[in-house]
Amino acid sequence: MFTLDKKTIRDAGAFFVGELERLDQTIHNPLAVVTWGRDIDLRDDVTLGDELSSFTNSSFAAAGGIYANGINWVGKDSTAIAGMAVSIDKTSKPLRLWGQEIGFTVQELAAAQRVGRPIDLQKFDGLKLKNQMDIDQMVYLGDDVVGATGLCNNASITPLTVAKTWATSTPLEILASINSVLETAWAQSGYAILPDRLLVPPTAMSKLTQPITDAGSMSILQYVREQCLCNSVNGRPLDIAPVKHLAGAGVGKKDRMVAYTKDRQYVRYPLVPLQHTPVEYRGLYQITTYYAALGELEFVYAETVAYADGI
Repeated sequence: MFTLDKKTIRDAGAFFVGELERLDQTIHNPLAVVTWGRDIDLRDDVTLGDELSSFTNSSFAAAGGIYANGINWVGKDSTAIAGMAVSIDKTSKPLRLWGQEIGFTVQELAAAQRVGRPIDLQKFDGLKLKNQMDIDQMVYLGDDVVGATGLCNNASITPLTVAKTWATSTPLEILASINSVLETAWAQSGYAILPDRLLVPPTAMSKLTQPITDAGSMSILQYVREQCLCNSVNGRPLDIAPVKHLAGAGVGKKDRMVAYTKDRQYVRYPLVPLQHTPVEYRGLYQITTYYAALGELEFVYAETVAYADGI
């Protein structure tokens, strides 16, 4: 039987090791993944002193010449010439303070250093992971508690519903469903911007890696990237990436895919990076507070984003 001392389980990570036991000294941290840094551009001009992040959208209005909706023709002796009107609307999103404290006693630190498993660094690694996971949630889903939404669940975007799940679809049907969500965003933008990135659930990504034929010369992923609208219109293959948050993110807990353009001009996330206060000594305790500011995802042009559920 192996014996573990209670104090170390609670604090420093030191164990009673038996004579015939070979303890692996490698530190194995929890399994976790965050992908927000891959899928979104940051708005890094915000500071800790800002309470809101905001942006403006301009609208133009111009009456025609002879006809209100026509071309602005004018005659040589025209005295009434139509002008240009501009309307500027501002959108503001709150920046919220994020914080977490790290503390340990001098005795805990000394015990951890003696066994070669520094408790201070492990706590810091845990804090960084929590910070990254919170940012990951805010980017993709937002937070119901504060009423924030993210890239995958904007309430102003009406999702399409695909005819069949990808698990029961042919490569041609998968391509058609991808083209339909790309074309939706393209049409919403007045055919100005065609999305260049597609986010899908992990199970859908697994389906895309399957070969089209038994020969295995081309996967479904390679086929749809090369044959979809993005390659034809934008002149480059569509970027397709898996996101864990999309499993069950659609209406009725259906799997969702998201088509958008990865550019801070269209969609971005305001973030103030992690900072910390000086170490404070309270008796035998050493304590420091780490803080940051997390914003809400900014859809500068929400019409360039489209959803499709049921894949």
